[in-house]
Amino acid sequence: MEFAKVNVEIRGGTGKGGSRKVRAGGRVPGVVYGRKAEPVSITFNEKELLSSLDKDKKRNTVLTLSITGGGKSEDVTAMVREAQVNPLSRRLVHVDFLRVDLDAEVHVTVPLVLTGKAVGTTNGGNLHQSMHFIPVAAKPAAIPTKLEVDVSALDIGDALHVSDLKLGEGVRAMLDPRDAIASVVAPKAEKVEAEAAPVEGAVPAEGAAGAAPAAGAAPAADAKGAAPAAGGKGEKKGK
Repeated sequence: MEFAKVNVEIRGGTGKGGSRKVRAGGRVPGVVYGRKAEPVSITFNEKELLSSLDKDKKRNTVLTLSITGGGKSEDVTAMVREAQVNPLSRRLVHVDFLRVDLDAEVHVTVPLVLTGKAVGTTNGGNLHQSMHFIPVAAKPAAIPTKLEVDVSALDIGDALHVSDLKLGEGVRAMLDPRDAIASVVAPKAEKVEAEAAPVEGAVPAEGAAGAAPAAGAAPAADAKGAAPAAGGKGEKKGK
């Protein structure tokens, strides 16, 4: 099976200084590792790599790296494992390539796409997508571009799980089959706390705090339950 080819060159200088020189020369530094082989520091042309990536699979594209340098040449089947991008220029800063065996599984993430319109949304529910990417294990040639699942039959309270995904032959999800991937939930009821305004002329309930004593009523008992003595009886008169 043939894959898109990217020409890369072995680089001698390593470290931040060497990487800066590579980028100053219009190339991108990187490394190729995996399959119990010694890591190889490389440089490559950014445009050549980007044009070789499948527009849908992107970093899940299987590539043939044609490595040259030091009087040697080698073709390596690899995939992009990690890519560092400058947040301002959006240019590649560094790329890690992973050697792969076409007969051995690799672990990658694949986009999850929901199709159809859930019936529950027409009944007032909200469609909630729990996952946007699914980690899968598959041989390089069997890696799907994306995983699609139809949510049309979902009503309020219904959910789809990992076990409902239709995976291609040789592809398995690296998740619990019971994990939810999409559901339709009822809209959250808004709690309205209405404060009752006092009615003019209303009589406070018996024992209500702050109620004024009736005219002519005896003073309330003190904290010990004894009412103050009338006229101050019991107080000692001064000589």
